[in-house]
Amino acid sequence: MKTLALDLGDAWIGTAISDELGITARPLQTVKPPHLVDFLQNLIENEPISTIVVGYPKTMRGTESEQTKKIVVQKEKLQEKFPEIKWILWDERLSSKQASNIKKTKSKEDKIASHSIAAAVILTNYLLFASQQ
Repeated sequence: MKTLALDLGDAWIGTAISDELGITARPLQTVKPPHLVDFLQNLIENEPISTIVVGYPKTMRGTESEQTKKIVVQKEKLQEKFPEIKWILWDERLSSKQASNIKKTKSKEDKIASHSIAAAVILTNYLLFASQQ
């Protein structure tokens, strides 16, 4: 089974997917929020997804911001639409910074793709943690 990661944003949503062994993560696609449910429906029908990890944007102090609360609401709505999937909130602090260190954004396309790179960072961190459990 594979794990999917979502980096939920107001304008773009980055996605990343693991291999079936849960060892590696790769950026998948960046989608606009209105297309997310259709994207997930199609992906779940075509890939053996068991878990979706959602980036949880805590503040650097570890507290919840307004954005954090929005993400929790979005995750809960998605969880209602796809109850057969295990949903996990995962601390994403500094994932965008790590993504920008992996690939510098030189164009609009690079900026859009950076959301999926951030999702891959989130997923990599989750997979490393899960492998130690």
